[in-house]
Amino acid sequence: MGKQRLFQDIAEKISDFISDGVFPPGSRLPGERDLAERFGVSRVTIREAAIALQAVGKVDIRTGSGIYVSDDQPAAQNALPEVSAFELTEARSLIEAEAAALAAKSISDESLAELDRLIEEMASSDKEVALAADREFHAVIARASANKAMVYTIETLWRMREELPTVKSSYDVVCYDDAQLLAKEHKDILEALKARDPVVARRAMREHFRRLISTMLDASEKEAMREVQQRLRASRVRFLDSSVPG
Repeated sequence: MGKQRLFQDIAEKISDFISDGVFPPGSRLPGERDLAERFGVSRVTIREAAIALQAVGKVDIRTGSGIYVSDDQPAAQNALPEVSAFELTEARSLIEAEAAALAAKSISDESLAELDRLIEEMASSDKEVALAADREFHAVIARASANKAMVYTIETLWRMREELPTVKSSYDVVCYDDAQLLAKEHKDILEALKARDPVVARRAMREHFRRLISTMLDASEKEAMREVQQRLRASRVRFLDSSVPG
């Protein structure tokens, strides 16, 4: 077991060097002897570490030539996929609607009181406070579903919402412009949960995301129109407004 852990440790260290650019893609790693001396292990351990790295696509072992860093590095284990704001919102609508339906059957009075408090915080003029309250509102409902897989999935969807730049910018444009409407949508969800009605809870959550997608489409349309108008103005200046020699 100790030997197995040793070569795994060395593989992780070499992987870190690759990620940090010490060994860039396409480059040849130092020879087994040099690596063994650098890490204070045997050449056999280096060889086992290299095989482990090749198995996950980090390196390419070329017989008679050496160990080379793969040009195409595998994505990090926790890396998020590149998705659009529309794709993310569609997924959230499907998954969080079912979470709300599950939560309606067993949510506690304490969780309902917490949701009441969070709705008040969502009305804050501080967008960071409002965002934190919004996220926690959905997290409370996810936890109330009593389904760990659902909780994990919803947490990951929120990571996409906050960590993917294009998604975050789309949400920032539309989410908190109408605080009163946002509060009403969340209150509708809360009232359905208080009534212990899974059908209405599912519908209220879906309606929340349907409105969000509609608002995103309106914003996208306005942005597209703005870009068209800019191009037309530039063309007008170029072709009509500039003086043309006679």
